[in-house]
Amino acid sequence: MGFSIEVREKDGVRSLHFESPATQGAMRIERPYELVLEYTRAMMAPLLLRDEGFPQRVLLIGLGAGSQAKFLYHHYPQAQLTAVEISPRVVQVAREQFALPADDERLQVVVADGYAFMHGATDGYDLIVVDGFNEHAHPGDLNTRAFYAACRERLRADGILAVNLIGLSHKVKGGFAYLEALFGERACLLPRCHSGNTIALAAHGARIELGAEALQARAVVLRERCGLDLTALVARLPEGLRL
Repeated sequence: MGFSIEVREKDGVRSLHFESPATQGAMRIERPYELVLEYTRAMMAPLLLRDEGFPQRVLLIGLGAGSQAKFLYHHYPQAQLTAVEISPRVVQVAREQFALPADDERLQVVVADGYAFMHGATDGYDLIVVDGFNEHAHPGDLNTRAFYAACRERLRADGILAVNLIGLSHKVKGGFAYLEALFGERACLLPRCHSGNTIALAAHGARIELGAEALQARAVVLRERCGLDLTALVARLPEGLRL
């Protein structure tokens, strides 16, 4: 993993970059647990879909600046978090520059290849968040049917999988075709982010049947609870969400 890592600061926001124009993560310096980037907020949409107490066990594939891990660590004290990152240098930068907490009883950062980790995993997870890319902003083996099948096997009874499908073009399913094949109608695409990221969700267990009003009400509660505002995203789902 010999790629360069660059940390920039502008207007109170610190950002992480590899060897491409893409931003790998960002942090508002005065509010380090806030989710600055739109797509990272969208990846937390599963928090709207299950009842209080969700999630208990979370797996994050790809660390970046640690944004999602920090958010969940700060706002969901019941959650046990495991983050898998292939580059030890990224982990070091996340801790030194982006306020990622040290490992403790609630957070464990594992330096490993995400594909290999999933195929060797034996634990179950309520929420799996896949946001792993190399220095060329490419997901590699993380965007394969075999990888998503391994994720499905590790979801607990009412588990939800959230995947960042960056660069997904209109009417081109890309990796979402694998999720459809594995989860059927239990998979969906959220509205595309302004950055070009498209977030896919897939669910196990109890059916999720939330109309637009119910989903918007949950978004308001979530905003009041932890400052995560998904009301604009939910407004772009006029039929609600069914998984």
